[in-house]
Amino acid sequence: MIISSCYSSDKNSYLYLSWFIYLSLDNAVVLFVDHQAGLLSLVRDIEPAEFKNNVMALAKLTKYFDLPAVMTTSFEQGPNGPMMPELKEMFADAPYIARPGQINAWDNEDFVKAIEATGRKQLIIAGIVTEVCVAFPALSALKAGYEVFVVTDASGTFNELSRTSAIDRMVAAGAQPLTWFAVANEIRRDWREDMEGYLDLFYQTIPAYAPLIDSYNALTDDSNK
Repeated sequence: MIISSCYSSDKNSYLYLSWFIYLSLDNAVVLFVDHQAGLLSLVRDIEPAEFKNNVMALAKLTKYFDLPAVMTTSFEQGPNGPMMPELKEMFADAPYIARPGQINAWDNEDFVKAIEATGRKQLIIAGIVTEVCVAFPALSALKAGYEVFVVTDASGTFNELSRTSAIDRMVAAGAQPLTWFAVANEIRRDWREDMEGYLDLFYQTIPAYAPLIDSYNALTDDSNK
């Protein structure tokens, strides 16, 4: 935990005090909230292909670090549709809570119990749509004493205004927004731990990273000859 303060030279006083809590590999659980086929069509603040890649990148890093995952859907028999099949297949053994009607996932007792069963207090959360399906359980979890990290690029909504309003609201309540790439690096902390496997995670998920890794691999192969 780091304490950061902003100092005002004009009034010789402190303007605010903020607490920054880092993610812990041993204390985090990933929540996939309402990444459903029907709701995917509502995501307009991120390009569809990029958004789906971000969601799967979060899923892959969850698997890579062997983090527990909890999945939930909202009224999937209706227009929201089923969970993304790729996610459901990847986490076939994870708790899967199909909520019958609760809009706020935290209002579903089974969802909260699944989180409590992990014994972890840091919630990494992403979902559709950001201002409802992500923000509502995030705010409830903060009130319940959890530390909440919102994966902004694996969460989607109608437009930039909706996105900004949702993130501002969650931050004001104490949540920390970050991207899936930031999640991966904050948990990893050191490139020297399983560098090959870690680079492969990025090779699979970041197209712009592939040439850099190819170049590194080529140089490494040449030096070993």
